Amino acid sequence: MPRLSLFSAPFMLGFDSFEERIDRLSKNADGYPPYNIERLADRDSAEIYQITIAVAGFSLDELKIISEDTQLHVSGDHEKNGDRVFLHRGIATRQFKRSFLLADGMIVKGAVLHEGMLSIDVERQVPEKISRTIEISLGSGV
Repeated sequence: MPRLSLFSAPFMLGFDSFEERIDRLSKNADGYPPYNIERLADRDSAEIYQITIAVAGFSLDELKIISEDTQLHVSGDHEKNGDRVFLHRGIATRQFKRSFLLADGMIVKGAVLHEGMLSIDVERQVPEKISRTIEISLGSGV
C-alpha cells in the first residue's frame, strides 16, 4: 500500500527530496545528547536561532560540526584512555551524531563550547518578496 504524505499533494512540486531527508533524520533520532532550539531574534533582515546541545565531558577536539547542503551534523567521539580504571561508571561517554535539517538560506554563523554546553548560532536572511507577472503566449496546441 503506498504511503500518503503532505508532500505527495499535486501542488507540492519538487519536495520529494525534502521528504526523504525528513525520513532519514527521524530514523536516526534518539534522546542523546539532549538539546534546545530557541529563536534569539527576529529582525527585519534576518531570523536568528541558537541550537544548544548538552555535551558535558566532551573536549573541544572531540566534537565536530559539519554544515552540508541543508543539513547540520554534530558529532562527538571520546578519545579512548586505557589508563583509567573505574570502580563505578555512571557518566555516559558514548559517541553521538545528531543531525538537523536546515531550511534553504539558513547559514551556520558559529559555535561556542562553554561549561559543557555547545551553542550553535544559525541565521536565515529573510528574502525579499518578489511578485512578477508571467506573459502568456499563444501556442499551436499540444
